[in-house]
Amino acid sequence: MRPLRGVANLSVVRAFLEDLPSMTRGVSFRRPVDGLVAVVGIGAAFWDRMYAVPRPRHLHTLVSVEGARHTAISTPGDLLLHLRTRDLASAFELAHQVLDRLRGAAEVVDEVHGFKFFDERDLLGFVDGTENPEGAAADRAVSIGDEDPDFHGGSYVVVQKYLHDLEAWGALTVEEQQLVIGRTKVEDIELADDVKPSNSHVALNVIELPDGTQRQILRENMPFGQVGVGEFGTYFIGYAADPGITEQMLRNMFLGKPEGNYDRILDFSRAVTGSLYFVPTEDWLGRQPAAPGQVAPRTQYPAADAKAIASTRGYCVR
Repeated sequence: MRPLRGVANLSVVRAFLEDLPSMTRGVSFRRPVDGLVAVVGIGAAFWDRMYAVPRPRHLHTLVSVEGARHTAISTPGDLLLHLRTRDLASAFELAHQVLDRLRGAAEVVDEVHGFKFFDERDLLGFVDGTENPEGAAADRAVSIGDEDPDFHGGSYVVVQKYLHDLEAWGALTVEEQQLVIGRTKVEDIELADDVKPSNSHVALNVIELPDGTQRQILRENMPFGQVGVGEFGTYFIGYAADPGITEQMLRNMFLGKPEGNYDRILDFSRAVTGSLYFVPTEDWLGRQPAAPGQVAPRTQYPAADAKAIASTRGYCVR
């Protein structure tokens, strides 16, 4: 979503951000069974227009990664709205209310309606997100800590829209597909190290510290598509306390590890968008920093009451 230029438009967006939690509760109260959750992300360039304080520590424009054969492109965005619900009705109603509030002040740049596929699989037929952290581990993976106290409890999210060549993918045997992914297709079991290729998707997405500790992100990927026009894809949504983890995964995938040993899945899945956002807590949205030109001390934000990423873990289904 792109807010339009002008101080008045920025004021409309600021008011909307403050009210988004209550708007979400209003829709959710009408259909509590849907478990509606809304997460908003703020892009780096928009932050500089919106707030007269330094950005969160790791907020920047996503850098494109240009490999020898494939590129993770950068398509910077201003605002990201991630709606998650068990039934499309609740998400549709909240999205409609959001656009009514922002009419004339912002415009939609890209809108993707994802859905859950059979057995938590993507459209390539493999289970997606098997190794997602859970419980306290998920909180640690996504939540900014004391290293950036003004934004404690918030998070970062990297999103990418991938389009799949299902015809080329379907021409592979199941055994060949499993070597591309690094897991068995039916049972969803990771291949043994002596069988799993070094350019498999699983192998290149494991990020470890020198002591062997694995650094994790929380994936909220969703399949999407339009059968009539032959569009089939995966919308990658990766939450992390440090987006550098996700960015290292992208370098591994597109440049290769070692260089040239790129992720084989990219021969069948093409990234057509890519952007990075800061995800604030509900508490932070209620007390946003001063706008450029306003005189106000930098606010120190207390530890979140956790509603923010509230529920990033709350809506994790993978």
